[in-house]
Amino acid sequence: MASDGVAPLALLAALLALVIRPAEAQVPPPRSLEELKTEAQERADRNAYPLTGLKPDEVREALGRLKSLDRDEWAASWSIIGERYMTKAKAELATSPADADKDFVRAWRYYSFARWPVPNSPGKRRAYEKALDAFLAHGKLLDPPLEVLRVLFEGKEIVAYRQLPKSDKPVPLVLAISGLDSRKEDMAERFRPLLAQGVGYVAVDMPGTGEAPIKVAPGAERMLSRLLDVALENPTAVDRSRIAVYGGSFGGYWATILAVTEHTRLSAVVAQSPPVHEAFSAEMLERALTNKEYLFDYVPAAMSIYDGVGTLDQLREARLKASLQTQGIIGKPTVPMLVIAGVKDTQVPIADIDLLLHSGDLPKDAWINPSGGHMGRQAQGWTDPVIFKWVTTPWILRELKVRAQETHDD
Repeated sequence: MASDGVAPLALLAALLALVIRPAEAQVPPPRSLEELKTEAQERADRNAYPLTGLKPDEVREALGRLKSLDRDEWAASWSIIGERYMTKAKAELATSPADADKDFVRAWRYYSFARWPVPNSPGKRRAYEKALDAFLAHGKLLDPPLEVLRVLFEGKEIVAYRQLPKSDKPVPLVLAISGLDSRKEDMAERFRPLLAQGVGYVAVDMPGTGEAPIKVAPGAERMLSRLLDVALENPTAVDRSRIAVYGGSFGGYWATILAVTEHTRLSAVVAQSPPVHEAFSAEMLERALTNKEYLFDYVPAAMSIYDGVGTLDQLREARLKASLQTQGIIGKPTVPMLVIAGVKDTQVPIADIDLLLHSGDLPKDAWINPSGGHMGRQAQGWTDPVIFKWVTTPWILRELKVRAQETHDD
Protein backbone atom coordinates (compact mmCIF):
# COMPACT_ATOMS: atom_id res chain seq x y z
CA MET A 1 0.00 0.00 0.00
CA ALA A 2 2.86 2.37 0.74
CA SER A 3 4.14 2.07 -2.80
CA ASP A 4 0.67 3.00 -4.12
CA GLY A 5 0.91 6.25 -2.16
CA VAL A 6 4.43 7.08 -3.27
CA ALA A 7 3.74 6.90 -6.98
CA PRO A 8 1.08 9.65 -7.03
CA LEU A 9 3.25 11.85 -4.82
CA ALA A 10 6.22 11.34 -7.10
CA LEU A 11 4.09 12.16 -10.12
CA LEU A 12 2.76 15.29 -8.42
CA ALA A 13 6.30 16.38 -7.56
CA ALA A 14 7.40 15.88 -11.12
CA LEU A 15 4.48 17.93 -12.43
CA LEU A 16 5.19 20.73 -9.96
CA ALA A 17 8.83 20.75 -11.02
CA LEU A 18 7.76 21.26 -14.61
CA VAL A 19 5.57 24.19 -13.59
CA ILE A 20 8.05 26.01 -11.35
CA ARG A 21 11.38 25.01 -12.85
CA PRO A 22 13.73 27.90 -13.62
CA ALA A 23 13.24 29.75 -16.89
CA GLU A 24 16.66 28.73 -18.15
CA ALA A 25 15.69 25.06 -17.74
CA GLN A 26 12.61 25.66 -19.90
CA VAL A 27 14.59 27.10 -22.78
CA PRO A 28 16.67 24.98 -25.14
CA PRO A 29 19.91 26.66 -26.22
CA PRO A 30 19.53 28.37 -29.63
CA ARG A 31 22.86 26.84 -30.71
CA SER A 32 24.24 23.35 -30.37
CA LEU A 33 27.79 22.99 -29.06
CA GLU A 34 29.21 22.66 -32.57
CA GLU A 35 27.20 25.64 -33.81
CA LEU A 36 28.44 27.69 -30.84
CA LYS A 37 32.04 26.71 -31.55
CA THR A 38 31.70 27.70 -35.20
CA GLU A 39 30.09 31.06 -34.43
CA ALA A 40 32.54 31.90 -31.65
CA GLN A 41 35.52 31.12 -33.86
CA GLU A 42 34.12 33.22 -36.70
CA ARG A 43 33.69 36.18 -34.35
CA ALA A 44 37.18 35.74 -32.95
CA ASP A 45 38.64 35.64 -36.46
CA ARG A 46 37.19 39.09 -37.17
CA ASN A 47 37.81 40.42 -33.62
CA ALA A 48 34.09 40.82 -32.97
CA TYR A 49 32.17 41.11 -29.72
CA PRO A 50 32.16 39.33 -27.31
CA LEU A 51 35.52 37.86 -28.32
CA THR A 52 37.21 41.21 -28.90
CA GLY A 53 40.92 41.03 -28.10
CA LEU A 54 41.10 37.22 -27.97
CA LYS A 55 43.63 35.54 -30.26
CA PRO A 56 42.00 33.29 -32.89
CA ASP A 57 44.45 30.43 -32.33
CA GLU A 58 43.86 30.54 -28.56
CA VAL A 59 40.11 30.66 -29.12
CA ARG A 60 40.47 27.53 -31.25
CA GLU A 61 42.41 25.91 -28.41
CA ALA A 62 39.78 26.70 -25.78
CA LEU A 63 36.87 25.68 -28.00
CA GLY A 64 38.63 22.43 -28.83
CA ARG A 65 38.54 21.41 -25.17
CA LEU A 66 34.77 21.79 -24.87
CA LYS A 67 32.77 18.57 -24.85
CA SER A 68 29.46 20.06 -23.68
CA LEU A 69 27.61 23.30 -22.96
CA ASP A 70 28.23 22.89 -19.23
CA ARG A 71 28.98 26.30 -17.74
CA ASP A 72 31.77 25.17 -15.45
CA GLU A 73 33.43 23.34 -18.33
CA TRP A 74 33.20 26.54 -20.36
CA ALA A 75 34.72 28.58 -17.55
CA ALA A 76 37.54 26.10 -16.98
CA SER A 77 38.63 25.98 -20.62
CA TRP A 78 38.98 29.75 -21.02
CA SER A 79 40.48 30.11 -17.55
CA ILE A 80 43.38 27.86 -18.55
CA ILE A 81 44.50 30.55 -20.98
CA GLY A 82 43.75 33.31 -18.50
CA GLU A 83 45.90 31.59 -15.89
CA ARG A 84 48.71 31.19 -18.41
CA TYR A 85 48.80 34.94 -19.02
CA MET A 86 48.36 35.76 -15.34
CA THR A 87 51.37 33.61 -14.40
CA LYS A 88 53.41 35.19 -17.19
CA ALA A 89 52.44 38.72 -16.11
CA LYS A 90 53.42 38.12 -12.49
CA ALA A 91 56.83 36.79 -13.59
CA GLU A 92 57.41 39.89 -15.74
CA LEU A 93 56.25 42.41 -13.16
CA ALA A 94 59.62 43.16 -11.56
CA THR A 95 61.73 43.36 -14.73
CA SER A 96 59.29 44.39 -17.47
CA PRO A 97 56.15 46.12 -16.15
CA ALA A 98 55.05 47.13 -19.67
CA ASP A 99 54.98 43.50 -20.77
CA ALA A 100 53.32 42.51 -17.50
CA ASP A 101 50.62 45.09 -18.10
CA LYS A 102 49.81 43.67 -21.55
CA ASP A 103 49.61 40.18 -20.13
CA PHE A 104 47.39 41.25 -17.23
CA VAL A 105 45.01 42.66 -19.85
CA ARG A 106 45.11 39.40 -21.80
CA ALA A 107 44.48 37.43 -18.62
CA TRP A 108 41.50 39.67 -17.82
CA ARG A 109 40.03 39.19 -21.30
CA TYR A 110 40.14 35.38 -21.09
CA TYR A 111 38.87 35.23 -17.52
CA SER A 112 36.11 37.66 -18.44
CA PHE A 113 35.04 35.52 -21.38
CA ALA A 114 35.17 32.52 -19.07
CA ARG A 115 32.41 34.13 -16.95
CA TRP A 116 30.46 35.40 -20.02
CA PRO A 117 27.67 36.35 -20.28
CA VAL A 118 27.08 36.22 -16.52
CA PRO A 119 28.77 34.33 -13.66
CA ASN A 120 25.89 31.94 -12.94
CA SER A 121 27.81 28.81 -11.94
CA PRO A 122 30.58 28.14 -9.42
CA GLY A 123 33.23 27.97 -12.14
CA LYS A 124 32.02 31.15 -13.79
CA ARG A 125 32.00 32.97 -10.46
CA ARG A 126 35.61 31.94 -9.83
CA ALA A 127 36.52 33.12 -13.32
CA TYR A 128 34.88 36.49 -12.65
CA GLU A 129 36.85 36.93 -9.43
CA LYS A 130 40.05 36.18 -11.30
CA ALA A 131 39.06 38.62 -14.05
CA LEU A 132 38.71 41.35 -11.42
CA ASP A 133 42.11 40.49 -9.95
CA ALA A 134 43.79 40.62 -13.36
CA PHE A 135 42.15 43.93 -14.25
CA LEU A 136 43.09 45.56 -10.96
CA ALA A 137 46.70 44.41 -11.45
CA HIS A 138 46.58 46.12 -14.86
CA GLY A 139 45.03 49.22 -13.32
CA LYS A 140 47.90 49.67 -10.88
CA LEU A 141 50.33 49.92 -13.79
CA LEU A 142 48.42 52.65 -15.61
CA ASP A 143 49.53 56.28 -15.55
CA PRO A 144 47.65 57.68 -13.76
CA PRO A 145 46.72 54.51 -11.88
CA LEU A 146 43.15 53.29 -11.95
CA GLU A 147 41.27 54.49 -8.88
CA VAL A 148 38.69 52.19 -7.30
CA LEU A 149 35.73 54.13 -5.94
CA ARG A 150 33.79 52.46 -3.13
CA VAL A 151 30.60 54.36 -2.36
CA LEU A 152 28.32 53.50 0.54
CA PHE A 153 24.81 52.94 -0.74
CA GLU A 154 21.79 51.64 1.18
CA GLY A 155 23.90 49.52 3.49
CA LYS A 156 25.93 48.11 0.61
CA GLU A 157 28.62 49.43 -1.70
CA ILE A 158 28.85 50.78 -5.23
CA VAL A 159 32.17 49.81 -6.80
CA ALA A 160 33.36 51.90 -9.74
CA TYR A 161 36.58 52.85 -11.50
CA ARG A 162 37.81 56.39 -12.05
CA GLN A 163 40.64 57.85 -14.06
CA LEU A 164 41.22 61.56 -14.50
CA PRO A 165 43.80 63.07 -16.85
CA LYS A 166 46.69 64.97 -15.34
CA SER A 167 45.56 68.59 -15.33
CA ASP A 168 45.95 71.79 -13.34
CA LYS A 169 42.27 72.64 -13.82
CA PRO A 170 38.93 70.81 -13.51
CA VAL A 171 38.31 68.32 -16.31
CA PRO A 172 35.15 67.13 -18.06
CA LEU A 173 33.93 63.66 -17.14
CA VAL A 174 32.04 60.76 -18.71
CA LEU A 175 30.05 58.29 -16.63
CA ALA A 176 30.21 55.02 -18.61
CA ILE A 177 27.62 52.37 -17.72
CA SER A 178 28.05 48.71 -18.62
CA GLY A 179 25.38 46.56 -20.28
CA LEU A 180 23.84 43.17 -19.66
CA ASP A 181 27.01 41.17 -20.32
CA SER A 182 29.73 43.83 -20.49
CA ARG A 183 31.26 45.07 -17.27
CA LYS A 184 32.82 48.23 -15.86
CA GLU A 185 36.22 46.83 -16.86
CA ASP A 186 35.14 46.91 -20.51
CA MET A 187 33.93 50.48 -20.07
CA ALA A 188 37.22 51.54 -18.48
CA GLU A 189 39.22 50.12 -21.38
CA ARG A 190 36.91 51.71 -23.92
CA PHE A 191 37.01 55.19 -22.40
CA ARG A 192 40.64 55.32 -21.28
CA PRO A 193 41.75 56.83 -24.64
CA LEU A 194 39.72 59.95 -23.77
CA LEU A 195 42.34 60.80 -21.14
CA ALA A 196 44.56 61.95 -24.01
CA GLN A 197 41.79 64.42 -24.90
CA GLY A 198 41.72 65.80 -21.37
CA VAL A 199 38.53 63.95 -20.44
CA GLY A 200 38.15 61.71 -17.39
CA TYR A 201 35.78 58.83 -16.87
CA VAL A 202 33.99 56.83 -14.21
CA ALA A 203 33.05 53.27 -15.18
CA VAL A 204 30.37 51.31 -13.35
CA ASP A 205 28.39 48.07 -13.60
CA MET A 206 24.72 48.65 -14.33
CA PRO A 207 22.19 47.46 -11.72
CA GLY A 208 21.89 43.70 -11.60
CA THR A 209 25.36 43.00 -12.95
CA GLY A 210 28.97 42.73 -11.82
CA GLU A 211 29.54 44.35 -8.44
CA ALA A 212 26.38 46.47 -8.49
CA PRO A 213 24.64 46.50 -5.09
CA ILE A 214 21.04 46.35 -6.41
CA LYS A 215 19.06 44.59 -9.12
CA VAL A 216 17.03 46.02 -11.99
CA ALA A 217 13.73 47.58 -10.93
CA PRO A 218 11.94 50.88 -11.49
CA GLY A 219 13.91 53.50 -9.56
CA ALA A 220 17.22 51.60 -9.57
CA GLU A 221 18.84 54.57 -11.34
CA ARG A 222 19.18 56.06 -7.85
CA MET A 223 22.36 53.98 -7.59
CA LEU A 224 23.83 55.86 -10.54
CA SER A 225 22.71 59.21 -9.15
CA ARG A 226 24.47 58.43 -5.89
CA LEU A 227 27.64 57.62 -7.81
CA LEU A 228 27.34 60.94 -9.63
CA ASP A 229 27.13 62.70 -6.27
CA VAL A 230 30.53 61.31 -5.32
CA ALA A 231 32.09 61.68 -8.77
CA LEU A 232 31.23 65.38 -8.83
CA GLU A 233 31.94 66.29 -5.21
CA ASN A 234 35.41 67.76 -5.89
CA PRO A 235 34.99 70.89 -8.07
CA THR A 236 38.75 71.41 -8.28
CA ALA A 237 39.13 68.05 -10.06
CA VAL A 238 35.94 67.77 -12.13
CA ASP A 239 34.22 70.45 -14.19
CA ARG A 240 30.61 70.05 -13.11
CA SER A 241 29.40 72.00 -16.12
CA ARG A 242 30.75 69.36 -18.53
CA ILE A 243 29.42 65.94 -17.55
CA ALA A 244 28.32 63.28 -20.03
CA VAL A 245 26.85 59.79 -19.68
CA TYR A 246 27.36 56.86 -22.02
CA GLY A 247 25.52 53.56 -22.07
CA GLY A 248 25.32 50.83 -24.69
CA SER A 249 22.61 48.16 -24.99
CA PHE A 250 21.06 47.78 -21.51
CA GLY A 251 23.54 50.42 -20.36
CA GLY A 252 21.81 52.70 -22.88
CA TYR A 253 18.58 52.13 -21.01
CA TRP A 254 20.11 53.65 -17.87
CA ALA A 255 21.71 56.44 -19.89
CA THR A 256 18.27 57.28 -21.30
CA ILE A 257 16.78 57.40 -17.82
CA LEU A 258 19.57 59.66 -16.55
CA ALA A 259 19.05 61.99 -19.53
CA VAL A 260 15.70 62.73 -17.87
CA THR A 261 16.26 62.31 -14.13
CA GLU A 262 19.67 64.06 -14.13
CA HIS A 263 19.07 66.60 -16.86
CA THR A 264 20.03 69.46 -14.54
CA ARG A 265 23.48 67.98 -13.86
CA LEU A 266 24.36 66.50 -17.24
CA SER A 267 25.57 68.13 -20.43
CA ALA A 268 25.06 65.23 -22.82
CA VAL A 269 24.04 61.57 -23.05
CA VAL A 270 24.93 58.86 -25.56
CA ALA A 271 22.45 55.97 -25.71
CA GLN A 272 23.58 53.17 -28.02
CA SER A 273 20.83 50.67 -28.90
CA PRO A 274 18.86 51.36 -25.71
CA PRO A 275 15.84 49.15 -24.95
CA VAL A 276 12.95 51.52 -24.31
CA HIS A 277 9.51 49.92 -24.53
CA GLU A 278 8.82 47.26 -27.15
CA ALA A 279 12.13 45.54 -26.34
CA PHE A 280 10.56 44.53 -23.01
CA SER A 281 7.40 43.08 -24.52
CA ALA A 282 6.39 39.44 -24.18
CA GLU A 283 6.71 39.09 -27.95
CA MET A 284 10.34 40.20 -27.89
CA LEU A 285 11.10 37.71 -25.12
CA GLU A 286 9.66 34.93 -27.25
CA ARG A 287 11.93 36.02 -30.10
CA ALA A 288 14.87 36.12 -27.72
CA LEU A 289 14.48 32.42 -27.01
CA THR A 290 15.82 31.65 -30.49
CA ASN A 291 17.91 34.79 -31.07
CA LYS A 292 21.24 34.02 -32.70
CA GLU A 293 22.62 37.56 -32.84
CA TYR A 294 23.32 37.04 -29.13
CA LEU A 295 26.07 34.44 -28.82
CA PHE A 296 24.42 32.27 -26.14
CA ASP A 297 22.52 32.18 -22.82
CA TYR A 298 20.52 35.38 -23.31
CA VAL A 299 17.58 34.23 -21.17
CA PRO A 300 19.72 33.11 -18.19
CA ALA A 301 21.60 36.40 -18.41
CA ALA A 302 18.35 38.36 -18.51
CA MET A 303 17.00 36.39 -15.53
CA SER A 304 20.03 37.18 -13.42
CA ILE A 305 19.55 40.95 -13.35
CA TYR A 306 16.11 40.95 -11.70
CA ASP A 307 15.26 40.02 -8.11
CA GLY A 308 13.11 36.95 -7.57
CA VAL A 309 12.93 35.87 -11.21
CA GLY A 310 12.96 32.09 -11.58
CA THR A 311 10.49 31.35 -14.36
CA LEU A 312 9.70 32.70 -17.80
CA ASP A 313 6.42 34.15 -16.52
CA GLN A 314 8.28 36.04 -13.79
CA LEU A 315 10.79 37.28 -16.37
CA ARG A 316 8.00 38.51 -18.63
CA GLU A 317 6.41 40.40 -15.74
CA ALA A 318 9.70 41.98 -14.63
CA ARG A 319 10.50 43.10 -18.16
CA LEU A 320 7.09 44.69 -18.66
CA LYS A 321 7.67 46.82 -15.56
CA ALA A 322 11.03 47.95 -16.97
CA SER A 323 9.44 49.75 -19.93
CA LEU A 324 10.34 53.45 -19.90
CA GLN A 325 6.97 54.27 -21.39
CA THR A 326 5.19 52.39 -18.60
CA GLN A 327 7.32 54.22 -16.04
CA GLY A 328 6.50 57.60 -17.54
CA ILE A 329 10.11 58.43 -18.39
CA ILE A 330 9.56 58.85 -22.11
CA GLY A 331 8.30 62.32 -23.00
CA LYS A 332 9.93 64.24 -20.18
CA PRO A 333 12.63 66.93 -20.68
CA THR A 334 16.09 65.60 -21.50
CA VAL A 335 19.62 66.80 -22.04
CA PRO A 336 21.09 66.73 -25.58
CA MET A 337 21.35 63.12 -26.73
CA LEU A 338 23.10 61.06 -29.37
CA VAL A 339 21.14 57.91 -30.18
CA ILE A 340 23.02 55.16 -32.01
CA ALA A 341 21.23 52.13 -33.44
CA GLY A 342 20.98 49.54 -36.18
CA VAL A 343 17.84 48.94 -38.22
CA LYS A 344 18.50 45.17 -38.26
CA ASP A 345 18.92 44.91 -34.49
CA THR A 346 17.16 41.74 -33.29
CA GLN A 347 17.40 42.64 -29.59
CA VAL A 348 16.20 46.25 -29.58
CA PRO A 349 13.58 46.94 -32.28
CA ILE A 350 14.00 50.09 -34.32
CA ALA A 351 10.53 51.10 -33.08
CA ASP A 352 12.10 51.76 -29.67
CA ILE A 353 14.66 54.06 -31.24
CA ASP A 354 11.93 55.88 -33.14
CA LEU A 355 9.95 56.30 -29.92
CA LEU A 356 12.97 57.75 -28.13
CA LEU A 357 13.85 60.12 -30.97
CA HIS A 358 10.32 61.52 -30.93
CA SER A 359 10.28 62.10 -27.17
CA GLY A 360 11.49 64.84 -24.84
CA ASP A 361 11.85 68.53 -25.38
CA LEU A 362 15.18 68.91 -27.24
CA PRO A 363 16.35 67.93 -30.72
CA LYS A 364 18.39 64.72 -30.69
CA ASP A 365 21.28 63.62 -32.85
CA ALA A 366 20.98 60.16 -34.33
CA TRP A 367 23.34 57.76 -36.08
CA ILE A 368 21.25 54.95 -37.50
CA ASN A 369 22.94 52.24 -39.55
CA PRO A 370 20.41 50.76 -42.01
CA SER A 371 22.58 47.64 -42.33
CA GLY A 372 23.57 47.48 -38.65
CA GLY A 373 22.52 45.03 -35.99
CA HIS A 374 22.67 45.49 -32.24
CA MET A 375 24.74 48.56 -31.25
CA GLY A 376 24.54 49.59 -34.93
CA ARG A 377 27.49 47.32 -35.70
CA GLN A 378 28.29 45.17 -38.69
CA ALA A 379 30.61 42.20 -39.13
CA GLN A 380 32.84 44.36 -41.31
CA GLY A 381 33.11 48.12 -41.70
CA TRP A 382 31.09 49.68 -38.91
CA THR A 383 32.44 47.54 -36.09
CA ASP A 384 32.31 48.49 -32.40
CA PRO A 385 35.73 50.22 -32.34
CA VAL A 386 35.00 52.12 -35.56
CA ILE A 387 31.66 53.42 -34.26
CA PHE A 388 33.25 54.47 -30.99
CA LYS A 389 36.14 56.26 -32.73
CA TRP A 390 34.23 58.03 -35.50
CA VAL A 391 30.76 58.52 -34.03
CA THR A 392 30.70 58.37 -30.23
CA THR A 393 33.98 60.07 -29.35
CA PRO A 394 33.69 63.13 -31.66
CA TRP A 395 30.14 63.78 -30.46
CA ILE A 396 31.09 63.58 -26.78
CA LEU A 397 34.07 65.88 -27.29
CA ARG A 398 31.90 68.39 -29.13
CA GLU A 399 29.18 68.41 -26.48
CA LEU A 400 31.76 68.73 -23.69
CA LYS A 401 33.42 71.59 -25.60
CA VAL A 402 36.74 69.79 -25.91
CA ARG A 403 38.99 70.49 -28.85
CA ALA A 404 40.07 67.10 -30.20
CA GLN A 405 43.79 66.36 -30.10
CA GLU A 406 45.52 64.16 -32.65
CA THR A 407 46.38 60.77 -31.20
CA HIS A 408 48.13 57.73 -32.58
CA ASP A 409 46.52 54.30 -32.37
CA ASP A 410 48.40 51.66 -30.43
